[in-house]
Amino acid sequence: MSIDFSSDFLEAARRTITIERDSVSALLEHLDAGFTKACELALACSGRIVVTGMGKSGHIGSKIAATLASTGTPSFFVHPGEASHGDLGMITRGDVVLALSNSGTTSEVVTLLPLLKRLGVPLISMTGNPDSLLARSADTHLYAGAEQEACPLGLAPTSSTTVALVMGDALAVALLEARGFSAEDFAFSHPGGALGRRLLLKTEDIMHSGARIPESTPDTPLSQALLEMSSKGLGMTCIVDDQGMLTGVFTDGDLRRALDKSIDLHKTPIRELMTSPCASVDRESLAAEALRIMEEKKINALPVTDASGQLVGALNMHDLLRAGVI
Repeated sequence: MSIDFSSDFLEAARRTITIERDSVSALLEHLDAGFTKACELALACSGRIVVTGMGKSGHIGSKIAATLASTGTPSFFVHPGEASHGDLGMITRGDVVLALSNSGTTSEVVTLLPLLKRLGVPLISMTGNPDSLLARSADTHLYAGAEQEACPLGLAPTSSTTVALVMGDALAVALLEARGFSAEDFAFSHPGGALGRRLLLKTEDIMHSGARIPESTPDTPLSQALLEMSSKGLGMTCIVDDQGMLTGVFTDGDLRRALDKSIDLHKTPIRELMTSPCASVDRESLAAEALRIMEEKKINALPVTDASGQLVGALNMHDLLRAGVI
């Protein structure tokens, strides 16, 4: 093998992308009732979607199983070679099998057909050959073929694996929508990452509560309100009435504006300087919603209320930063 450093690398890349793009586009012509039946079998499945495939199809199958599992359809991957040597026991009668093979004749996959038939497990095939043994033996078939591999030798699975991956994503998304799978459901499958924190963490999980809430009444003199702000360190104090209902807020920004006026720090009540009505966030809201409000209003802190409007907490941008929401 000799290396040709005069090759046009960009041209090779463009050719590959174009071929694979056209292969994916051609899938639209092959979507039919078989796809609908595959979705119906998956939705009716009381167990899990067991995905299997050999070689590159196996790698694609493993990714499809992971995508299904993270979008509300319990799924896992079983290597067909290992299945013939004991791992077939991982498949139960309540499962549905999704088998991938571009040719539809992969021996390790075809070997499983009579065993799956005996188990009475519904079979969805995904191949590039609708007349193959695997396609004909399945309860329904998903076409995932490519007229041309991007590999110039026509040997390395390239377009065909891309097409299979796209078909797997189409199946996962169709099932996601049918199940009414939400962003919060998705977060429960991804609790460890930044996405999970943004979609699972609620305002009440990170807010300051109880004695840590900066709190003043409308009649509190400005000097005392400033001491409350300084001691609680959130850059604001929340103004509440006798029933504990939020009526306004006094922030560092309000203080700067107040300094332009002739005021008596010890006699001026905070109600004359506070911002009312003010922005707030419900304790049941996602912490990401608090971040959205702060960014939209260009503020750095927020009072937190319950459904009735009573003050129950407070938080600022630093709290969101520490919690990993930002």
